[in-house]
Amino acid sequence: MSQQPFDYITNRMQTHSVKWDNVNSLFGGEDLLPMWVADMDFPAPPAVQQALEKALKHGIFGYTVPNNETSDAILEWLENRHDWKAESDWIVYSPGVVFSISMAIQAFTNEKDPILIQTPVYSPFFNMIKENGRTLIENPLILQDDRYKMDFADLEEKLAQGVKMMILCSPHNPGGRVWTAEELQRVYELCQRHGVILLSDEIHADLVYKPHKHIPIASLHRDGESNIITFIAPSKTFNLAGLQASAVIIDNKELREKYNRIQRKQGFFSLNLFGIVGMEAAYRGGEGWLENLLSYLQDNIQYASDFIRNRLPKLKLVEPEGTYLIWIDCRGLGLSDAKIRTLLLEKGKLAVEPGTKYGRQGSGFIRLNIGCPRELLKDGLDRLYRAFSDV
Repeated sequence: MSQQPFDYITNRMQTHSVKWDNVNSLFGGEDLLPMWVADMDFPAPPAVQQALEKALKHGIFGYTVPNNETSDAILEWLENRHDWKAESDWIVYSPGVVFSISMAIQAFTNEKDPILIQTPVYSPFFNMIKENGRTLIENPLILQDDRYKMDFADLEEKLAQGVKMMILCSPHNPGGRVWTAEELQRVYELCQRHGVILLSDEIHADLVYKPHKHIPIASLHRDGESNIITFIAPSKTFNLAGLQASAVIIDNKELREKYNRIQRKQGFFSLNLFGIVGMEAAYRGGEGWLENLLSYLQDNIQYASDFIRNRLPKLKLVEPEGTYLIWIDCRGLGLSDAKIRTLLLEKGKLAVEPGTKYGRQGSGFIRLNIGCPRELLKDGLDRLYRAFSDV
């Protein structure tokens, strides 16, 4: 059988890759296989590469600005892929989702204001709240039958106590949950009832496995202006994080103007040329590539699930409904987080994200990136086995 395009291993060393070039300095070990940060070891779609080559050959790299072609590409993608009919006026451009979240925190809250997140969750949520001098409020998710669900009683109780903002991770990182319409509707209604601004990080929206379907939470609100700020980007979907291009979608004109004022204060002017070109090409010509990617990632997840069940029965995989990240419950080993990390690095020679990075509820877990060729995945799982084989 011939190799699939996703099976080819591309050498990423000496390419300024955070994932590969910085692994030894960040994890303090030699000969480590990096399966940590959320970028994939696959080349970008051919449509993106061709568009970037065309821009490169043009040879002039002056000031650039997104135009109607850019907004149309985004809007058509959202409508065709996610059944969300947004409008061009709602779009604000940004170099990245974490930057945008920080701008929204500054635009819509004040020092010490309480901001709620659902833990365990993507670590920059914690960082942006703390770095901006706001107060962190946690609404822990409930892990039941190896699947996360929301604790709505706790959520409502905390929102009612003066929370100013909630940051939703949809789909959820690191747990891989794809929230249902019913869950999202309850979140929206609770935020509306208590006057809470809702930030929805939907960067993993396109990486969802059937029969699950991503629903933009703002698409559930179709009457008038909402209190929802949505963050999207082609970076996870098409492996374009290095191009530094994302979009913020704000249907509420007053909120949009507040957000824009804060970005202007930071001196942000526009996206770079390659970010604009890459974003347009990805949304215009990347859908076929994405469908093939999703099939490959599902096979990777199945391989990892079978491996862990058969070779490491004390570990449990929280089966992902979306993302290319798997959340592994290591609590059955009876080891401390420090010991888990030591075994992974020193015995397994494997660099993964420790669960504690995602909050206290992540203790005893690790996050492993399966967005890579199958041979790298096999190597990583063999290293995982080697780390814990004597436990």
